[in-house]
Amino acid sequence: MTGEIKSHYEVVVVGAGVSGIYQIKRLADLDVDALVLDAAPDLGGTWYWNRYPGARFDSESYTYGYSFSKELLNEWHWQERFSSQPENLRYLNYVVDKFDLRKYMRFNRKVEAAAFDEGCHLWRLRLDDGRELNCRFLILAVGLLSVPTLPRLEGMETFKGRSFHTFYWPHEPVELSGKKVGIIGTGATAIQVIGEIADKVGELTVFQRRPNWSAPLNNSPISDEEMADIRSRYDEIFAACRRTPGGFEHEPDRRGFYEATREERIALWDKLYDEPGFGIWLSNFREIFTDEAANAEFSAYIADRIRRRVKDPATAEKLIPKDHGFGVQRVPLETNYFEAYNRDNVHLVDIGEMPILRVTETGLRTSARDYDLDIIIYSTGFDAITGAFDAIDITGAAGVKLADEWREGPSTFLGMMAHGFPNLLMPTGPQSGSASTNFPRGIENGVGWCMGLLGHMWDRGYTRAEPTAEAQARWTAHVTKMYAIMLMRKAKSWFTGYNSNIPGHEHGKTRYLVYNGGTPKYVAAITEVADKGYEGIVFDAQQHLTKPAVRKLG
Repeated sequence: MTGEIKSHYEVVVVGAGVSGIYQIKRLADLDVDALVLDAAPDLGGTWYWNRYPGARFDSESYTYGYSFSKELLNEWHWQERFSSQPENLRYLNYVVDKFDLRKYMRFNRKVEAAAFDEGCHLWRLRLDDGRELNCRFLILAVGLLSVPTLPRLEGMETFKGRSFHTFYWPHEPVELSGKKVGIIGTGATAIQVIGEIADKVGELTVFQRRPNWSAPLNNSPISDEEMADIRSRYDEIFAACRRTPGGFEHEPDRRGFYEATREERIALWDKLYDEPGFGIWLSNFREIFTDEAANAEFSAYIADRIRRRVKDPATAEKLIPKDHGFGVQRVPLETNYFEAYNRDNVHLVDIGEMPILRVTETGLRTSARDYDLDIIIYSTGFDAITGAFDAIDITGAAGVKLADEWREGPSTFLGMMAHGFPNLLMPTGPQSGSASTNFPRGIENGVGWCMGLLGHMWDRGYTRAEPTAEAQARWTAHVTKMYAIMLMRKAKSWFTGYNSNIPGHEHGKTRYLVYNGGTPKYVAAITEVADKGYEGIVFDAQQHLTKPAVRKLG
């Protein structure tokens, strides 16, 4: 949407994805003078960009949708237990149109820089078209996985076929029939792509550096009768999401791993493996996350299930991770992924043994041979969580740069504020409870807390809020301590800030990006801060301000 942009707003929200949509809904409900800016041509965030084959929820659809409106819940019919990208984007557009939120949004507007003006307690923004505007509060709803990273390979610009990162999958149909396709990576996205296109291409060559554990999605349609039952149970469903560590319906088994017999453990795992969603991960014994021996036993079980599904024993072994156990990083869910390798037209190349040397005009060259390709798909991950913040030149009080402060790893207060950056809010920022949970449930918690803080300030006439350095240090220490008890601390995962394609993010340089205490503990922690009058935050009133500015749409 195009439209006039004023020179001043009470609140500017950056990002029109799942988080930004809910954020502007809450602001609109209070008639706050607010604007949403997004660099994309339209709304949707991750569901606007990621149009690759197989892109879909790994959360149950009905636990992913917004919970704030009974009317919305009663109107929307999820078509699949795990909804696909086109349907997800339709849902977000439906929400925005239903609540008339599009008029607050401006697209193709990238925020290049934001600097805090101490003299008037305002953020001054510069957009990529040279436009400048200011706001009292800057809310960054920029997404956790919104800055894709390409591999560092020579010759990428010389390839004469089609090539793209999965994040930028073309909007127009990509002709795959009869094509020789190469895909680099076997992470969560690649696992979805490979399972979806294996039977649609001429030849598919998978270039794998290291395998990831994966388990069946077990997707299915949702009938009218089942959707009616889901609608009748929404209160119960969202209550379950609030009390579970991951914000899903899946609750951990309350028995101790060693209290159950080996036979009982196998019976549970067989049951969970055949059920839909994250049950195999999140309805398991708690010890698989913290106890080396328990995790090793369960990982061996999953390895055996992979061997049963892949006909060639040598290929099966290459698909079984040896450097980490099952569940110590977010588990990709798959459909026909392992069966894809039983096809004659699908080939697995171990680039740990035979590294890719360069991209050529006709394909890829490894240390063993050349591969002729028509299409190269880069499924090589993201500059996770902090990347989207680093993409904006953010300058706080006293000229401090956020990118410099976070260079060795982020430090935040509750994952939603940062010392030295007054009036900057991040509902799903680094070290918050969003990345490690069912994301929309985390979004509603984060946005709700930020709105409570804003209401507190507006009611009292405060114009500036900033966490103390001490409060921030305590929270970061708490987040760091939570890593110490988890096996994930050793993983080459975006949860630990690992990305070999980004200098400084190599393995061994752990970045403490997520809160591992689970949804109930996180909500309890942020609620306690609010209940104590936002303890740990310093407020200042530059001028009398008793209520949100009345909206004046441009």
